[in-house]
Amino acid sequence: MFKARRLRRIFSEDGKALVLALDGFYFSNKTNGIEQSIKLLPEMIEQGLDAILVTYGMAKMYVEEFSGVGMLLRADMSSKIYDPSVPFTQTTFSVEDALRIGADGVISMTFPGAKNEGVAHEIALKLAKDADHWQMPFMCETLPYGYAVTNEASNRPEVIATAARLGTELGADIIKTRFTGTLDDQLIVQAAKRPVLALGGPKTNDFKEYLEFVHHCMNVGAKGVAVGRNVTQNEHPVAAIAALHTIIHKGGNVAEAHQDYKALSER
Repeated sequence: MFKARRLRRIFSEDGKALVLALDGFYFSNKTNGIEQSIKLLPEMIEQGLDAILVTYGMAKMYVEEFSGVGMLLRADMSSKIYDPSVPFTQTTFSVEDALRIGADGVISMTFPGAKNEGVAHEIALKLAKDADHWQMPFMCETLPYGYAVTNEASNRPEVIATAARLGTELGADIIKTRFTGTLDDQLIVQAAKRPVLALGGPKTNDFKEYLEFVHHCMNVGAKGVAVGRNVTQNEHPVAAIAALHTIIHKGGNVAEAHQDYKALSER
């Protein structure tokens, strides 16, 4: 029962979620825009933001700013912070830590097919078990062969689908993973048997192109997105949230979403 209550802090009443990833400091030095986005959170929440992914340090620094939105604590981090490939991850925080700071869920990555997959699987498995014990939702970010698309197989829907299902078998309540933009992405959703949030992906120069990608993800069965730089590094992040809300929660098309984006960005 308590897990269901916490899931409602992440997903809206329609069972969908617009999640902003602010946890990049654990994996990358490409963190421009995160601090500014935190300042804009009240406006983003007003435009339909459902939840955020955060670090422990952020949760301590921004108690007031994070109080009005669902929050998941990142429980793992890169063990080589300056290596953009994220070759290894390590456990940082526990489910008990997440409860202590008032989080509604925890998240970790796992890398099926990578040389370090066993370590990442163990992190995810322990979090899943502890999350069940404490009735805390666990989101597993399942990325085949590694953090980025590094080979042809790592971006094939059937391979991503296998990775997504592994996250479910490890005990995840929510799957976060990459989508390819092809119709076969429906295989990912079918295999997961859990709500799937599409990974925000690399920063695009054309926001309308990103809206088309999100619209595709929703059409093949995703329950929303967990997006970082395509919002935090957008010139108009609040307008970007409004446009994504139009697609995810209102069922709008790309033209409608882009119009909402332009209207808000021109204010």
